[in-house]
Amino acid sequence: MQSDVTHFILEPLHDPHFIRTALARYEQNGIPKSWEIVEAHDSVAILIYHVQKEVFVLVKQFRPAVYLNNNDGHTVELCAGIVDKDMPLVQIAVEEIEEECGYSVPLEAMERVTAFHTSVGFAGSRQTLYYAEVEESMHTGEGGGIEGELIEVLEVSMSEMETLIFDESIAKTPGLMFAFMWWKNRYKG
Repeated sequence: MQSDVTHFILEPLHDPHFIRTALARYEQNGIPKSWEIVEAHDSVAILIYHVQKEVFVLVKQFRPAVYLNNNDGHTVELCAGIVDKDMPLVQIAVEEIEEECGYSVPLEAMERVTAFHTSVGFAGSRQTLYYAEVEESMHTGEGGGIEGELIEVLEVSMSEMETLIFDESIAKTPGLMFAFMWWKNRYKG
């Protein structure tokens, strides 16, 4: 996936849709303090394993915040999405799998792994991690996201997993690395 990024400019937010910046003022052990925070949506993420192909199904996409740090902006991530609907988290996860990766996974096939907080220095959002196994009969489309998301579906073999974890030249999320380590521990792979 190639993104031709030009005229990258930062400007103040006006009427944001997904986050809200704030200054938190509080007292800790009798000392007045303040901290700049971002209120953001919680999210779900899914480690997807294709049992017939013996590969992990991941996504690659452009992230403007990463672009600020590496002038590329592309990340390799778990299939994921924000919690912006009033429905069970597992249902949101199932929808994200179909939208981003093109697989229809039944709710009962989803396994909840754990939940943790991300971006704890400024946001502290909660991400719930799921695991799903897919097979070719569940493939319903190309994926790629909705509303111009430009998501590329990647397949990563088990032999490529550890290389990906430690390859610092590839921008990736801690959730992806945690999910891989969880999978390796579970299956002693």
